[in-house]
Amino acid sequence: MRAPKRWKSLLVLALLAVLLPAPVYATTASIDARASLRSEADDGAVLDQRAVERELARFRGSAISLRQAMAIAEAQHAGSTTADVSFDGAAASPVYRVKTLHNDRVWQHAIDATTGKIVGGAAASPLHEFDADDRSNLATLKTIQHRLADAVRVAEHAASGKAISGGMVREGGRLSFAIVVMSGNDLKEVILEPPGAANRR
Repeated sequence: MRAPKRWKSLLVLALLAVLLPAPVYATTASIDARASLRSEADDGAVLDQRAVERELARFRGSAISLRQAMAIAEAQHAGSTTADVSFDGAAASPVYRVKTLHNDRVWQHAIDATTGKIVGGAAASPLHEFDADDRSNLATLKTIQHRLADAVRVAEHAASGKAISGGMVREGGRLSFAIVVMSGNDLKEVILEPPGAANRR
């Protein structure tokens, strides 16, 4: 749930988006698909171009959107909120991997990108098993008014595309949502700062 290092050096274009009822400030940048889509098991290795193209093609053909997958996962525990979500087209059947926060636990769900059904069982980890930075981010997530689903909606509008992943990043003491959106054949990262999150640690 930390900021990927590969995004820190991106040239950022300023863009203002409005999230009702309060403003959210967004920045967008194009990113290299080969460097941005990595498997969790092999985070340091760049996928070859054909594997990336195959994964993006599977994402384009998905019947379930990232926002729908988040809603399905959040419905498993009343009052939960999504902390991190990503599309996994490398699996035998493409899925969204959704992490939700509920009652001081982080739940991990796999949502079939074709049917919307939950694949396998949910796994939960107590907050105390996470490092201090992640615990701080998750604690802030519980206190802010806006949710990752709101940020995804704004990012999709700002970048004119469909979100493929989203999560939290903290830089300079500010907690923001980082959303990757597929816009045409390009991937764009949109950073949104929810109101009230800047001063919370």
